[in-house]
Amino acid sequence: MSDSGSDFEEEAEPDLGEYDGERNDAGERHGQGKARLPNGDTYDGAYESGRRHGQGTYRFKNGARYVGEYQQNRKHGGGAFLYPDGSKYEGDWVDDQRQGQGVYTYANGDVYSGDWFTHLRHGQGVYTYADTGSKYIGTWVNGKQEGAAELAHHNHRYQGKFSNNTIFGPGKYIFDIGCEQHGSYVQAEQEKEEEEEEEPLAVPVTRWNPEKISSLTLWSPTEEVQPPAPVVGEPAEVTGSDAAVHPGEQDAETAETPGESPERVTAEAEPTSKLPDSTGGGEPDEDTGRNNETRE
Repeated sequence: MSDSGSDFEEEAEPDLGEYDGERNDAGERHGQGKARLPNGDTYDGAYESGRRHGQGTYRFKNGARYVGEYQQNRKHGGGAFLYPDGSKYEGDWVDDQRQGQGVYTYANGDVYSGDWFTHLRHGQGVYTYADTGSKYIGTWVNGKQEGAAELAHHNHRYQGKFSNNTIFGPGKYIFDIGCEQHGSYVQAEQEKEEEEEEEPLAVPVTRWNPEKISSLTLWSPTEEVQPPAPVVGEPAEVTGSDAAVHPGEQDAETAETPGESPERVTAEAEPTSKLPDSTGGGEPDEDTGRNNETRE
């Protein structure tokens, strides 16, 4: 998912829309109040010195809704975002972005529960595919399946490592009958016509190379994931619960529209050689519902 910056600029004499609520001595919105913005969005909740600050509910004219905590006009703390297509996110927010622990329920019924960093699945998490019941349990890096993980089906499971959403390297299949098949996933050779130009694949194709059968052994998919290093030229990373905010990011009220959820993982009895791309959207772009409320 990519975030687009907002081109909204405050006017010299901004029109803050209608407001009914408490104010401080300076005439700023302060305390509890209700506002109707010029673009049709509404906000009902707490203010501090003219900004949304505290618990509140923001309703977008397109049907989206955020219910949770604000800090200086930004979603910050615990909150739930409900999207027009029925998908929703419930969890932690930092400076208007999904960050910390959270649960995302997609429109097709798929569910991701785990760590988030700057709107992306990052850290340890579980992705459950609604149509098969299969689960990816393990490590995510910048929204992709990466590192140690387990892929659990209804009658068997695979434990190993993943790279760029693809199973790769040594691992094992564990079957409910009480045995394991050890082996490794290796790069598969691609057949092509003599005159066909070779083009690199976006996601490499791998195939399972079995080696031996053994009794059950113990294994854990847990792997520590560090936040990505800041890009040169961007603000320094902030430790703790506050993350760096990049210039040009969207306003707090930019409506979010969920993308497509990851493709399904089928629960086949035979080992499969490739995982679906589980980053094919899932997280919403936040580019609709512009004209956010500005500071009075």
